[in-house]
Amino acid sequence: MAKDGPNWDGLLKWSLSHADGTQPTRQLSEEERKWFMEAMQSQTVDVVKRMKEITLVMQTPQHVLVDHGVTSQDIEDLLDELQEHVESIDMANDLHAIGGLVPLLGFLKNSHANIRAKAADVVRTLVQNNPPSQELVMEANGLESLLSNFTSDADVHVQTQALGAISCKPALIRHNKAGVSAFKLADGYTGLRDALASDSVRFQRKALNLLQYLLQEDVSDQSIVTELGFSRVLIRLGSRDDAETREAALGVLLELARGKNDGSGCSSVELRQLLEERIEGISLMSQEDLETVKEERQLVDALWRVCYDEPSSLGEKGLLVLPGEDALPPDVASKLLEPLLRASAANGNATEKKEEPVKLL
Repeated sequence: MAKDGPNWDGLLKWSLSHADGTQPTRQLSEEERKWFMEAMQSQTVDVVKRMKEITLVMQTPQHVLVDHGVTSQDIEDLLDELQEHVESIDMANDLHAIGGLVPLLGFLKNSHANIRAKAADVVRTLVQNNPPSQELVMEANGLESLLSNFTSDADVHVQTQALGAISCKPALIRHNKAGVSAFKLADGYTGLRDALASDSVRFQRKALNLLQYLLQEDVSDQSIVTELGFSRVLIRLGSRDDAETREAALGVLLELARGKNDGSGCSSVELRQLLEERIEGISLMSQEDLETVKEERQLVDALWRVCYDEPSSLGEKGLLVLPGEDALPPDVASKLLEPLLRASAANGNATEKKEEPVKLL
C-alpha cells in the first residue's frame, strides 16, 4: 500500500545517486521532473500568504473565535508560527504592510496571560536589530502597552517577556532616546526596582542588564536610582547563589560607585561587607569554580579599587589572574576609574572645602 504524502526517502536516495559521482549526469525525464516538482511544492509554504491568514485570525473578535472553537492554545500556536516567520527581517517589515502589526500589539492586552506573554516575545523578535520595525511599533503605541505589562501585569512571566521586548539589543529603548524618555515617564525605574525584588531570577537578570545600560548612557539617572533605594536591593543580589545575578549586580554597583565624584557611592557599610564576603567566598572556591567566575573576580577587585583606592586582596592571593589566564592589562584600574578621573580634572581645585558625603545607603 502506498504511503500518503511525498516519498521523501525515495527523493533522498534519488538525489544521492545523482549527486555522489557514482553515475554520470543525465537529463531528467518529464515524469521524473514532474514528480520532483510536486514533491517539493507540497512542502513549500507561501510565507506572506500564511502571515495574512494568521493576521485574519488576530483581527477576528474574541467572541467569534470562541464560537468557532478556537482556544487560547490555538492562538499561542499561531503566534509561535508567526514568530518563526518574522525572524526574517523582510517578513518582519511585511507584517505591518499586510495589517498584522496592530492586531499583534492588541494581543498584549489579551485576557489570557500566556497570549500576552507570547505576543511580547513575537514583538521582541520583530524589533530586534530592525530599526524600521522598531519605528513602526513606536508609532503604533506598542511601547506603551509593553511598558504597562512590564510595570503593572499581575503575571511575572508577562512582565519578563515585556521587559525582554523593551530592552533587547538593540530595540525599543537601547540607542533610542524617545524610547528611554517614554520609559522614564512610565515610571520604568520603579518597575526595574520591583523586578529586582521579585523571585524570578530571569526577571532580575533582564532588569539588571537594562539598569546598567541606562546608567552607562546617562550618569544623571543615578539620582533616580539613589532616591528609589536601589542600592540595598543590589547589595542583596550581589550575594545571591546565581553567579550571573551576582555579576550583574556587582556591575551596576560599580557604575554607581564610579559615577559618584564625592565617594558617596561607596559609603555603605553593607557594601564593604558584601565585598569582603565575596572575597572570602572566592578564596574558598575550587580551581574549577574559580575559572567560571572570572568576571566576578575582576568586578570585585575593580569595585574595591574604586571605593577604597587600593587593590583588593584577590591579587595578593593569586586569585585575580589564575595560571593560564591572560593577564589583566596593567592599567585596568585606571581605565575603570577614567570617568571619575576626567570629572575630577574638570573640577580642578574649584573648591577647597568638601561637604559631608550624602550616603546612598
